[in-house]
Amino acid sequence: MNRIPRDTAVDSSTAFLRNGYNFISDRCRDFGSDIFQTRIMLRPVYCVTGEDAARMFYVPGRFTRNHAMPPTTLSLLQDKGSSLTLTGEAHARRKEMFMALMGPARLEQLVTIFEEEWQARLARWQTMPAVVLQTEAEYILCRSACRWAGITLDDGQANQRATELAAMVEGAGSIGPRNWKAQLLRQRTEQWARDLIRQARSHPRADPATPLDVIAHHTALHGHGVDYRTAAVELLNLLRPIVAIARYITYSALALHHHPEYRDRLHQGEEGLAEQFANEVRRFYPFFPAVGGIALEDFEWRGHSFHKGDWLLLDLHGTNHDPRLWQQPERFYPERFKDWDRSPYNFMPQGGGEYSHGHRCAGEWLTMEVMRSALHMLTNHMTYQVPRQNLSIRLSRMPAMVQSRFVMTKIHSANPP
Repeated sequence: MNRIPRDTAVDSSTAFLRNGYNFISDRCRDFGSDIFQTRIMLRPVYCVTGEDAARMFYVPGRFTRNHAMPPTTLSLLQDKGSSLTLTGEAHARRKEMFMALMGPARLEQLVTIFEEEWQARLARWQTMPAVVLQTEAEYILCRSACRWAGITLDDGQANQRATELAAMVEGAGSIGPRNWKAQLLRQRTEQWARDLIRQARSHPRADPATPLDVIAHHTALHGHGVDYRTAAVELLNLLRPIVAIARYITYSALALHHHPEYRDRLHQGEEGLAEQFANEVRRFYPFFPAVGGIALEDFEWRGHSFHKGDWLLLDLHGTNHDPRLWQQPERFYPERFKDWDRSPYNFMPQGGGEYSHGHRCAGEWLTMEVMRSALHMLTNHMTYQVPRQNLSIRLSRMPAMVQSRFVMTKIHSANPP
């Protein structure tokens, strides 16, 4: 049996926070292995990277997300009782509900709302000396997500909810004040979500049902309804990831700035380029560093024996930059996706595996539709300038972001061709 390399550090928590997105891939390269063992938060953990590791990790029923991430991270990104913490038939039932919200008609409706909200905000941007794109995108996405879900917000409420939902993403990968602030804001947001669920359950379902109605009236296995808190958690798990797309929109603007040759091609509507560009943004820029799982069964992989209860971390960012999978992975090159084999195990910006029977993000299609729409707005509906600013991205910060959040000036509306 092959020996698994072991990190000599007593505990690697500090190193993980310091190295961030490169923690697993750097050590795997140093060990010359796709797996090594260490301790994080004093818990033994196996860290793995690469396409073969992803195939092992996403075998249906092999892992649970329960206890696979710090409680403070879980409470901000999913929380107890959510779809990703379930297994077996319970997970399949809940996942079916989310997938039903991702049909073409619903996605088209969301994109239409998003473009209306962007245009409304654009009118305001033209009167401002400078705009911070990530903050503005969070506001637009919050208003869009709530309108789409069947939730009415005025401007003040939209600002508040956008701040709260964005803070959950901001605080999830940190310890200390950023996480504490997010936890406090989450409590307020969850109470708001519970009130929405109560109101929805006190009225007949709309026809057609809004996403709020679908979640409020969802039944679990054996026809039992879910409790108010769990329904509120899943409502936030619909809204918060949509607001998180603001990072991808900001990265898209950064990519256009660094690679202006694509702007004219996107403006001209070159066939397939918007999808290729959006995918390359998701591959190239950091989003989630890794995903964790607790083994539900004994199994073997590459001659190594794993046991029920073992904790594994799968390297998402490193796999998306694996030179065995991607030629010149540190080069931004959208055309690489022309011939991509669409494997669910080599490209995992939002997790991997199959949609139908795994934990792969149900909102990935939604993310792509919104990103394509944002690219269209940036290249066809407005002009702007990018002043000098700090456009660096620190991979030790989780979640990572453009340091300046991408400031734009001299914004003007432009009619589409």
